Amino acid sequence: MNDDVPAALDEAPDGAPGDLREAVPDDLREAIAALAAREAELRRQADALEVQLAELVEAAADANADDEHDPEGPTLAFERQQVAAVLESARGELAELAAARARIADGTYGRCESCGGPIAPARLAARPTARTCIACASRTR
Repeated sequence: MNDDVPAALDEAPDGAPGDLREAVPDDLREAIAALAAREAELRRQADALEVQLAELVEAAADANADDEHDPEGPTLAFERQQVAAVLESARGELAELAAARARIADGTYGRCESCGGPIAPARLAARPTARTCIACASRTR
């Protein structure tokens, strides 16, 4: 068993019991570990992006006001927007991970939110934050 699993089980969403070990079947432990690992990775990425964004904002304050015509490369505004977009994406995925943890806590993880049927284990392995089964996901496209 992955060493991250106990830590992931202790990090219950708000309003959920602090220790989910008894509530989570053994077959969900791998999903919980995957969620915890991805969340840790995204938090590190988001922290680094926040620092990078702050540096770009500071550089823009100190830079020439006309960086739009800088022949040396992309503008500070472009770089700032690019970093902000990646940061927003990471924050969105963190929210999806938190929602998946909440579904684990309330017992609905692995059930399709559209039809109520089971989500295939292979789908959950590939996409641990999946809310719908493959059939329902295909219909919404």
